[in-house]
Amino acid sequence: MTPHLRTAALALAVLLTAAACAKAEEPQSAPAATSTAGQQVVQTPSGTAGPTCTLEQFGGTKFDLKTATVGFSQSEKEANPFRIAETKSIKDEAAKLGITNLKVTNAQSQFSKQITDVQQLIAQGVRLLVIAPLNSDGWEPVLQQAAAKKIPIITVDRKINAKACSDYLTFIGSDFYEQGKRAADRMIDALSGKGKVAILLGAPGNNVTTERTNGFKDRVKEKAPGITISFEQTGEFAREKGQQVTEQLIQSNPDINGIYAENDEMALGAVTALKGAGKEAGNIKIVSVDGTRSAVQGIADGWLHAVIESNPRFGPLAFETAQKFLDGEAIPDKVIISDRDYDTTNAKDSLGEAY
Repeated sequence: MTPHLRTAALALAVLLTAAACAKAEEPQSAPAATSTAGQQVVQTPSGTAGPTCTLEQFGGTKFDLKTATVGFSQSEKEANPFRIAETKSIKDEAAKLGITNLKVTNAQSQFSKQITDVQQLIAQGVRLLVIAPLNSDGWEPVLQQAAAKKIPIITVDRKINAKACSDYLTFIGSDFYEQGKRAADRMIDALSGKGKVAILLGAPGNNVTTERTNGFKDRVKEKAPGITISFEQTGEFAREKGQQVTEQLIQSNPDINGIYAENDEMALGAVTALKGAGKEAGNIKIVSVDGTRSAVQGIADGWLHAVIESNPRFGPLAFETAQKFLDGEAIPDKVIISDRDYDTTNAKDSLGEAY
């Protein structure tokens, strides 16, 4: 069997296994990297069952997804490959399933606009909301309006701080704390456990930034007391801002050994800054999170040390979860997906699976 066929067979086996795991249980704390062949795979559950929600518990009524009005609220400008892939996945899966009335909005990275966007979707009669939240807090007006009309809300990529099965249905996304820990492991390996590291923080006000930061710091404290985190500043998940912050970093901390960027866009901005400062590829070790094609290429080119994947292709899993809910199945309060790692051993061969 060729390597390509082996990879395809493995991906199919993982998908079939995930489909068979219908119980809502807590995920493993340290999943092995899994080749998803571009598709999201539900992480193999373990431990005791967690909270679940059924249509009856929620108090809603069954409807046909194909003919219902469905709303998707995108949070950020689609200059970021993650957001482009995320929206495309929602649209593509809706088309594949024959959902004829999908309404898509984009908040252009403005939280007040996202709240207004979703309120307008509710006013337009949506029966299901899929939301990629910009912030984790401040959703009370939307949640109250949706609850009054028994509109199930699925949040993807970021969580909202609210109560599952009443304020919203479920969250689908990665284990961000685990991503931070895995990024720390890669940095510890790159620096042999010693050196000065800078963190390019994501945008404030959401659980992704908080958990990726805490996971990284906790792991470094636990495993590598010889590593000092000597610089932290938000790059707002943006390439230009990541470049600007790294330019400041190079001047204020010229002896920095590593950069942990909490998404690929900031990492690529950091690369631009390092090139502008005359640095050589690999002089400063960069570890980031996302898995964009440009970042994976950056590993192949020697500028990035490793990337922890955060898969944005939510369409299939979001609509599959919604259909199961409408069919009366119990839905867990969170659906955690499995993310792979990219490094020098697989970057070139994996470019086709990155986004």
